[in-house]
Amino acid sequence: MIDDLPAGLTARHLAEEDHLRVLAVLDTWWGDLKGDAGATERALLLPRLYFQHFATTSFLVERDSGEVAAFLVGFMSPTVPATAYVHFAGVDPAVHGQGVGSTLYRAFFALARSRGRHHVHCVTSPENVASQAFHTRLGFTASAVKPDYDGPGLDRVTFAIDLSAGPTVTP
Repeated sequence: MIDDLPAGLTARHLAEEDHLRVLAVLDTWWGDLKGDAGATERALLLPRLYFQHFATTSFLVERDSGEVAAFLVGFMSPTVPATAYVHFAGVDPAVHGQGVGSTLYRAFFALARSRGRHHVHCVTSPENVASQAFHTRLGFTASAVKPDYDGPGLDRVTFAIDLSAGPTVTP
């Protein structure tokens, strides 16, 4: 499915049974970003329904041991036919810098293109500077901070990339 992962890692589409496994890594992978409120926010962003209804457009990367190494939850926008959306992605800090995140995004971009999508959007919190830097490196254009984007006190930075503009995400 995704051929260019580092040795010892394999990818597949998400399954409903992966829900609790992914939730279990969030706090460890995000450290103490935004404290207890951040932990609750992250858990609420990944309800089981994403694992039920967007499995074929989302990916899970596992180690040979079966441990979760990375994931990407994405879908094709039902409202904006030219757009796909990355809802949530994460990579175990132990494999940061090995191209796992960019490989997941390349796979999602290819899937989006195969379904006639030309744009990919996503969001992150202003506090998540690592995510902002990652998306900028991939070629996304960032917005200014959008106050209350996801509700009172839930500011966000939005990102967009035009897949028709040429190659994206070099290894």
